[in-house]
Amino acid sequence: MFKRARLTWLVLVALYFVLMSVLLEIPYAGALAAPLLKPVFAVGLLAAAWTQERGGRPRVSHLFNGFRANLGILMALGLVYVAGITAAVFLAALVDGGTLMSLMTGNAKPAAGAAPASAGIEELIRSGDLQWSMMLVAFFAMPTVLAMWFAPALVVFHDANLSAALGASLRATLANWKPLALYGLAIAGFGVLLPLIFMQIVYMLAPAPATVAVLRYVFLGYALVLYATLSIAEYVSYRDIFHAGETLSPISPDTPPPPRAT
Repeated sequence: MFKRARLTWLVLVALYFVLMSVLLEIPYAGALAAPLLKPVFAVGLLAAAWTQERGGRPRVSHLFNGFRANLGILMALGLVYVAGITAAVFLAALVDGGTLMSLMTGNAKPAAGAAPASAGIEELIRSGDLQWSMMLVAFFAMPTVLAMWFAPALVVFHDANLSAALGASLRATLANWKPLALYGLAIAGFGVLLPLIFMQIVYMLAPAPATVAVLRYVFLGYALVLYATLSIAEYVSYRDIFHAGETLSPISPDTPPPPRAT
């Protein structure tokens, strides 16, 4: 699906990143507005995939479809996500002594003789404490992530309420934990491990400041392609689990998807 509409998907994802970045720049309110609207924009990407699967063309306007399809429940999903991740950080702080929380609040202690802006992070990475803290957060956040996985699609395509969407998503992900685990490993490989290996090799061959600048643009393009592919994959996995064997009704290329599909 991505190969058949590369440019549109890249523009869709790039616009999504820009909008989220702009929201995050809003003083005080931005840090809450961005995660609240994340499920809303996720529905827009689902709508683009819904249209393309039925023979239509994904369009940039699809990104805003979530604003006319159960907007209140979608924003409530964002609130659940914020609450779940916040709780995970606090639970991890009880175990690791607040390592990650001190870094997030800017209270990480710098190492002796190091620059204040980066010393705290460098010391945490060197000691392994940061990796341990992030693993703890990921563990405690797992129920929230699984409950949110298919929830936006269920809200829009099934007209599910908040609790029904979260419950159905959690049950579906637990029932399919094996492919989900493999999918997670694939994301870690393509999204983290592969870029790190590539970056290390390139920087070893060309250890110059200009190399870092070039790598930033390379990884930006790679991130757009990867996120677009993952967005389509989320829709495909939803279809495979909740509509297995269903015969699709084709639509004309110019027909937008309805706010709620049946």
